[in-house]
Amino acid sequence: MLKRVRAESLADYFTPLGSRKEKGVYFCRLAGEGEETRSFLARYYEAARRSGVVQEGRLPNPDNRQLSYFQEMMGMDFTLSMGFLSERLSKWLPRMSPSARESVSGAIYDTLAGLQKAGKTENILKNAYVKFMCWLYYKFERMVNRLGDNDLPKILYEGEVGIYELLLLSVLSGAGCDILLLETEGDGPYLKADPEEAYSERMALPGEKPFPPGFSLKTLRQDMDEAEEKSRLYGETSAFRPCTNAWMKGHMLEDILVPPASRGSEGGFFYNAFCRMNGVQDRLTYQNELYQLKQNIQSAGRRLVIIDAPLPPPSPEEIAGVRRGRAEDATALIRELSANINYPLGKDVIRLMHKAFVDILLEEAQKEGNNINRLTNRAVYLLCYLRRYALLLFGNGALPGEVGGFFLMGGCRNENEALFLRFLSRLPVDVLIFCPNLSAPCCLKDPLLYEETYSETLALTRYPQENAPLRAGTAAYHAERDLDTLMYQDSGIYRNQQYEKANSLTLQTMYEEIPLLWDQELKYRPNFGTAGSVVTLPVIFAKVSGVKNGNVAAYFNGIKALITPETKVYKKVPVIPPGAPNPMKALAVECLRGGRLNKAKLMENRAYPYGILREGMQHHMLDKIQLLIDQKLIKGTFENGTEYTIVATALNLDKELVRLIQSFDFTRKNPKLVFIITGEDVLSLEDTILAAYLNLVGFDIIFYVPTGYQCIERHFNASAIEEHQIGEYLYDLNIPDFSPAPAGGQRMSLMDRIFHRG
Repeated sequence: MLKRVRAESLADYFTPLGSRKEKGVYFCRLAGEGEETRSFLARYYEAARRSGVVQEGRLPNPDNRQLSYFQEMMGMDFTLSMGFLSERLSKWLPRMSPSARESVSGAIYDTLAGLQKAGKTENILKNAYVKFMCWLYYKFERMVNRLGDNDLPKILYEGEVGIYELLLLSVLSGAGCDILLLETEGDGPYLKADPEEAYSERMALPGEKPFPPGFSLKTLRQDMDEAEEKSRLYGETSAFRPCTNAWMKGHMLEDILVPPASRGSEGGFFYNAFCRMNGVQDRLTYQNELYQLKQNIQSAGRRLVIIDAPLPPPSPEEIAGVRRGRAEDATALIRELSANINYPLGKDVIRLMHKAFVDILLEEAQKEGNNINRLTNRAVYLLCYLRRYALLLFGNGALPGEVGGFFLMGGCRNENEALFLRFLSRLPVDVLIFCPNLSAPCCLKDPLLYEETYSETLALTRYPQENAPLRAGTAAYHAERDLDTLMYQDSGIYRNQQYEKANSLTLQTMYEEIPLLWDQELKYRPNFGTAGSVVTLPVIFAKVSGVKNGNVAAYFNGIKALITPETKVYKKVPVIPPGAPNPMKALAVECLRGGRLNKAKLMENRAYPYGILREGMQHHMLDKIQLLIDQKLIKGTFENGTEYTIVATALNLDKELVRLIQSFDFTRKNPKLVFIITGEDVLSLEDTILAAYLNLVGFDIIFYVPTGYQCIERHFNASAIEEHQIGEYLYDLNIPDFSPAPAGGQRMSLMDRIFHRG
C-alpha cells in the first residue's frame, strides 16, 4: 500500500510516482480557485477521463439489480480476513493485477478492521464490504488494473462525499491512485464526514477565492468544448501578434511616418496603427498635411490604399464569389466561410487574416444573438472587401517589417464598413480614418482605436491626391458653416435641407384645426421637434365624413382652400386599380428576404427608380418601406405575400409624387394628398399601401367622403386614420374643377380680401 503525502502545488499531481519528492499518493480537496485553477482542472479532467474516473455528484447506492447480480455471482458470505477478500476480488474483478489486488484487499481489510475497532457490528461491516465491491465493479473497474503504476490513475470527484464513499476513496488512494475532491460549494459539507481531516488534506491556493455560483464540471466541460472548437476554428496560428498603437508617441500624422521596422524591437510582433482624426487642427494646412503624408508613405515604398467614404458596396459578382453553404450555427458558419481566405500571400499573413476573421465574427455573433442571416451578411461583406483590397495592401505578404496603409476619408457610414476597418486593424496595416467634418461623425467603435479630436471643422470629401479634383471650402464658406453652428443648432432656426432623417407623428385634431394647420410649416406645428439628427414630423392623416350643414358649395370651397402647390388631388379611386401592371414586382422579390429589405442591393440594381434623388431622401424613403412592413399595418403582411406588394407599390410612385418628395424639407411645408370619394368606389390594396406609406414619409393626407361609406378601411389592419363626422351624408355629388384661375388675372391683396374690395 502507498501512503498519502502532501502536495506542494497542483502541478505535483502530474509528477510520475517515481519522480515525486516523497513516494506516495495525493488525496486533496479543492474548495476555491486561484489564477491557474481552471487550466489545471481541465488538464486533470482529461487525465481522469482517459485513465481514471470522473464522478459528478455522490456515488449512488447499489440498486436491486446490482445487488442481485453480486449475490448470484459471489454469494452473501463475509469474513473479515485478507485471504477471503483477496479470493473474492480475484473472482469479482479478474482483470486486476495480483499486486493491485493485494493492495486493494489490504486497504479494504484495514478500513473494515478500523470500523470493527470503532465498535461497528458485523452486519455494518458486511454492508460496507458489499457496497465497496459493487462500486469497484460498476464504477471503478476500468482503472483497478492500473493501480500503483508509475503514472498513477486519477479520480476527480465533484460534490459532497458521505462516509462510505470517503472510505472507498481512501481504499483506492492507498491502493495507488491520486484523488481530487472538487468542492464547488466550499469545504463545509466535507468536514461533516471527516471533521478530523484524517483522509484528505485541504489545498489552499495563492489568491484563492470561492468558486462562482453555477460553476461545475459540466460548465468546465462546456468551456473545454468551446476552447477545443475555437482551436479548430483558428487552425494554425501565426508566429506574429499585433502591437497596435502602444508604440505611438501621441501625434498620429507624425507617428505613422516612423518606419514599421523601427517602431519596436521585440520579436514576434508587428507594430501597426489604428487611429481616427476628428476635425482639423488648422484649416489652411490640413489638405497639404494629408497630401504630404501620402507622398512620404509612398516614397518609403510602403503599400497604401486610399478610399473616399463611403466604401463602394460589394457588387453582385463579388457577393456571388463568396463560397458558402447552409450553416446552422455561428461556429459552423465561421468555419465554412473562413475557407474563402486563400489568397496567394505569405502563410503568416493568411494565418493572421484567418485569426482576425474568427475573432471579429465571434464578437459579432454575440452582438447579433447568433442571428445566422445577419451574421452571414456581415461576413460576406467582410470577405468581399478583403478580396478587393488584400493584394493591394499586402503584395506578397512577407513579414516582418512590412506594414501597409489604409486611409478612409470621411469616416464609416455603416456597420459593414466599420467591421472591415476593425478587421484590418488586426492585420499588418496602419488604418487611419479622417473625419474633418465634425457634423458627419464616424460610426466605428473599438477599444483599440486611438483618437485625436480638434475643434475646427472642414467640409472636405476627397483625400488630396495628384491630378484629382479637390473640394475645399473658401474662407467665406467656413465662416458660413461656423455661423450655422451658432444659428442652426438648438435655436429653432433651420437651414435648407438641414436634416436627412425623420419620423412621422400623426396629429389628433379637431376638424376645425385642419385648415389652420394645413398650410403651416412643420416646425410651427405642435409636437414638432428635433433630437440629434432626427426630426419628428407632426402630420395629418384624416377622414372627413359627411357635409357640414348639407352646404355643398361651402363644402367644396373648403376643399379648394386646401389645394396648395404642395398638394396632389385624387378625384377618383382606385388610383391604382387591382392587378395593374407594376414593373417593380420582380425587384421587390429580389431585394426582400425574410421580411428585411436589402437596401444596398436595391440601390445597386439598374431597375431601382429613385437613384436620381438626394441620397438622404432615398434612405428615408427605403426606411419607411421597411417600417410599413414591420408595423404590419396592411392586411396580409407576412400572410399572403402582401409585403412584396408593399415594396413594389412604394417603388412605383408616379413622377409628380417623386418630385414632391424630392422637394420635401423636413422643417418646412410638407407634401399633401387630398382624396375626394363621392361614390361607392373603395381604395384598392395598392391605394391603401400608397396612403399608409406616404403618411410615414411625411405627407399630410385627408380623405373627403361625403357619403360616410367605409371606402378606406378595407385593407388596414387597425384604425390608422382619424375620422371626423362633420354633417349629413350626401351622395353622388359632382366634384367641381379646382384648377387655379387663368394666368393674367390680378391677384387680390390681403387688404382687398379683408375689406372685400375688387
